[in-house]
Amino acid sequence: MPKSLKDLVADAKTRVREIGAAEAAEEMKRTPATLVVDVREPGEWADGHIPGAILVPRGMLEAKADLDYPGREPRLGDRNQAVILHCATGGRSALGADVLRQMGFTNVKSMAGGFTAWKEKGLPVEK
Repeated sequence: MPKSLKDLVADAKTRVREIGAAEAAEEMKRTPATLVVDVREPGEWADGHIPGAILVPRGMLEAKADLDYPGREPRLGDRNQAVILHCATGGRSALGADVLRQMGFTNVKSMAGGFTAWKEKGLPVEK
């Protein structure tokens, strides 16, 4: 039977650790080296993003995290660093966290509720 997006996200969430927005903010404060990766699209990013996050759209994540890809994102080079992925509501980030896990990242998390939850908690946003 074919899988829906909802099925794919639910499946990914069985393999990745999800944390809430408040927990993500606390982790970022406690461990400033935590890399926050926004996997939304550039238009979404322009409307507001988490201070200190980097933009790596979901469609480019595998390439940008591939150590052999010439256009890779250098900040995704350390497979042991703490990484928190987020999107708008948590689906794309769960899929992305699962991919990074498969690529050898050992400390990757997905932010449940995404940027929507971040804003609802009144956490800092920059444009």
